[in-house]
This record gives sequence, C-alpha cells and structure tokens, in this order.
Amino acid sequence: MQKIKNIIFDYGNVIFEIDFRIAQNALAQLGIPDVDTFFGHKGHNNLFDLLETGAITTAEFRDGIRSAAQKNGLSDQEIDAAWNSLLIGVKPQTQDVLLQVKEKYRTFLLSNTNQIHFDYIMQYLQDEFQVPDNSHLFEKAYYSHEMKLRKPHVEIFQQVLQENNLEPAETLFIDDSPQHLVGAKAAGLHTLLMTENPANLGSFLKNNGINF
Repeated sequence: MQKIKNIIFDYGNVIFEIDFRIAQNALAQLGIPDVDTFFGHKGHNNLFDLLETGAITTAEFRDGIRSAAQKNGLSDQEIDAAWNSLLIGVKPQTQDVLLQVKEKYRTFLLSNTNQIHFDYIMQYLQDEFQVPDNSHLFEKAYYSHEMKLRKPHVEIFQQVLQENNLEPAETLFIDDSPQHLVGAKAAGLHTLLMTENPANLGSFLKNNGINF
C-alpha cells in the first residue's frame, strides 16, 4: 500500500477488544427476548442506532431496555453493567503499535459508540494507562454519538475526509464489520477488514503492507 498516507481506524475489535456474546448473554439475563435479533454484530434494534447517533439520551435508552425486557424495575446500574459487559480492554502493545504507526502516517479514530460506553472506556484508560482519552494515539478521534452520524453512512466518512483535507485515494479505513466497509468504499476510501484479535494489530498491519 505505497499510496497510503492516512489511516482511519475503527475502535471495537480493531484496537479495543469487545465480545458481543457476553453482552447478548447479559441482556438476555435482564429479560430481553430473542436477543440475537435485538443485539447482534451484523444487526440490532434501532434503539442502539439512536443511542450511537445521540438521537436519544442515555435515560431514554435505559427506558427502552426496560420496555424490551418488560421489567420497569431494572436499575440504571443493572442496565449499564449489562451494556458495558461487552467491553474487554486494550493491550499495551496495541497502543504502542498505534504510536509507531502515527509516526509514519496521519492516523484517525472513527468509532460507532455511545455515551455509556464512552464514559466507561475513558475511565478504563485512566485506570489502566493513566491517560485521559485516546487523543495521544491519533491526530483526531471521532465518535458517532458526538458527530450525530454513524457508520456505514457515507456522510460520516466524508466529514472526516473534509475536516482533515484527506485525499480518499490516499486513505485507508480499517474495520472489523464488513457492512461498515461499504460506506467507506462509497466515499472512495481503501478498506481493510480486520480479521485478527486486536492484540495482533501490529502483525496484521505489516501482513497487509502497512509498514511502520
């Protein structure tokens, strides 16, 4: 990939390990029926899209979970614990790789996330690595709930390109979700499907021609 000058990274399961099955089990324990349809890697209830684009508040999201589970007595803490259960963590070597890549490429983060996960992850980074956020790893970090847009919509990619004067033909987008690559391709980006555990990000990049 000799033409690549810029890399846009997804966060979940590219950098930060997540496990949808754990969250599915936790949501099922809350009483959510047909949880595979309600919340899956390749499809989910619109409640999650609304949360990830900041179209509903965290309180409205929690009420949506209570309604789906038909349990009005579920506490905020119970819901947040189930929702955050998919967040596993990030390895120190993965962050080291990102710092090395940043020295050779303009790097950006583009994550579909939400205020509940965002707050949890920021606290995790402070506790584990004594850093306030991800800003030291990238030129700029973009989060869907702040942008009011989410992947795979082409507009979210176009915004990142335009704000940073990036040439699509010189820009690579890496994500673990095939459906998100569709929007990136529509914006003219090169794309790469992450097929490794995030702990192996360094070798994955080198095996795909990203040298650092």
